[in-house]
Amino acid sequence: MKVAIVGTGYVGLVLGACLAETGNEVVGADVDAAKIDGLRQNRLPIYEPGLEPLVSRNQQEGRLRFTTDVGEAVEHADVVFIAVGTPPDEDGSADLRHVLSVAGTIGQHMNRPKVVITKSTVPVGTADRVRAEISKHTSSPFHVCSNPEFLKEGAAVEDFMKPDRVVVGVDSDEAARVLEDLYSPFVRTGNPLIFMDIASAEMTKYAANAMLATRISFMNQIAALCERVGADVTLVRRGIGSDRRIGSAFLFPGPGYGGSCFPKDVRALVLTGRERGAPLDVLEAVEAANARQRTVLFDKLSRWLEGRLKGAAIAVWGLAFKAETDDVRESPAIVLVEALLAAGAQVRVHDPAATETARRALGSRVTYAPHAYDALDGASALVIVTEWREYRNPDFDRIKRLLARPLIVDGRNLYDPDRMEHLGFTYDSIGRRAACASS
Repeated sequence: MKVAIVGTGYVGLVLGACLAETGNEVVGADVDAAKIDGLRQNRLPIYEPGLEPLVSRNQQEGRLRFTTDVGEAVEHADVVFIAVGTPPDEDGSADLRHVLSVAGTIGQHMNRPKVVITKSTVPVGTADRVRAEISKHTSSPFHVCSNPEFLKEGAAVEDFMKPDRVVVGVDSDEAARVLEDLYSPFVRTGNPLIFMDIASAEMTKYAANAMLATRISFMNQIAALCERVGADVTLVRRGIGSDRRIGSAFLFPGPGYGGSCFPKDVRALVLTGRERGAPLDVLEAVEAANARQRTVLFDKLSRWLEGRLKGAAIAVWGLAFKAETDDVRESPAIVLVEALLAAGAQVRVHDPAATETARRALGSRVTYAPHAYDALDGASALVIVTEWREYRNPDFDRIKRLLARPLIVDGRNLYDPDRMEHLGFTYDSIGRRAACASS
């Protein structure tokens, strides 16, 4: 099948590489000439495990190419995906200018009937607006569908190749047959291809992200209560996660959710509810809880250092909002670093993948350590924000020798408090007792 994907960011690039891998003829289009030039040379703009080999192999075999000529890509294709960004507008709503601009371009280059699919995360009613924008420029027949993505950063290729489900919103049998053919290689093991009306598909994406964000904020609030009543949130999580009605996913407490999806999607859904007279009080509470949680590591550190942060060297391990990605958008680590800088601390940071993306946000205001231990020498504390594997079993003797004070604030509960106390650390984590080094 001939496929065009407009937008070569996180979603569009994974989509294009995976569709090409199953034999489709795919063109990825983007107006960013530097990005396209890099992609043609197999230089990816994002870090995503397993993606670079797919892009390289499928370009070499002629199934995947990249262009800045969006119109040419549209004319090439029978199926056109819109995968451009929908950043939050000033009021928190999804900014659809890029989506509708692409729709206009599609209409101008509608050289034969096509199926147009919104892959970007868009509010309910966007497909109707896309259809109207295309119709301004063409009299050719076309179909508009909604096909929201459910990819986890850090596992996106695996998620696409072996999806839990594929959700497609359609309004015609013909469009449904096209999408069924396109996705049949990915649902051979029986995971469902779920067809529904377009509005329901658009809502499904927001509802899924809002539910996951709710679980995170719920568990973070339970963790805060555990600290005050002497309970261990790790045991509580196991206790409730073993209930089949609840399950264990997204019940790990931490420094708050971040990334490109949860924060903006929760805000957008809350705004939609207000506009339609169906207030989402639960999600407003989720947002408020997450905002408070993003300060928890700074608050803990400040308490242990008795507020004496000015001039103190603080080491931060992890800048990405989660492991296995270089995405620092809405990252709790950036929030922490900004708070430390505002308090006058000298901040040294390390991340295995996100140094360059973090540099765009933090500039030269922090010291970037090439290796994790390089951030520790003489530091008053180590704060762990991202759960990278290399942080999970470090050389604790070396850490203790390098730190000026053996203080670790662990935002991901990577270590056992009893062990840390035995090793002579002052150790504080999320929802568990603090371990104090003996003097």
